[in-house]
Amino acid sequence: MYYTIPLANTPNQTFTSTIPIDGNKIKFNFFLRFNTEAEYWVLDIFNSDNTSLLASVNLVTGANLLAQYSYLKIGSAYLIKVDNSITDDNPNEYNLGTSFVLAWGDTI
Repeated sequence: MYYTIPLANTPNQTFTSTIPIDGNKIKFNFFLRFNTEAEYWVLDIFNSDNTSLLASVNLVTGANLLAQYSYLKIGSAYLIKVDNSITDDNPNEYNLGTSFVLAWGDTI
């Protein structure tokens, strides 16, 4: 089962979400920004004490964004394209949260 993280395409935003992972509810703080030169979204992830867990996770489709960090036991996350009318496979600065959603689930 996956939990959808509410995203908006507002650059340089900070938000908090409590996510059910491996039978626990874990609170995370996030910082989301759009890299205008490289044209992709980047996510920083912090624990509830605002200690950095991961920095500059590129939001791209097609892979578990947290696979290489399974030792942290913070689950798995996938950026999913939900709008088949667009041809891009990754979000631009305007369609994150509408044409693409972030699904977060248990550690794989």
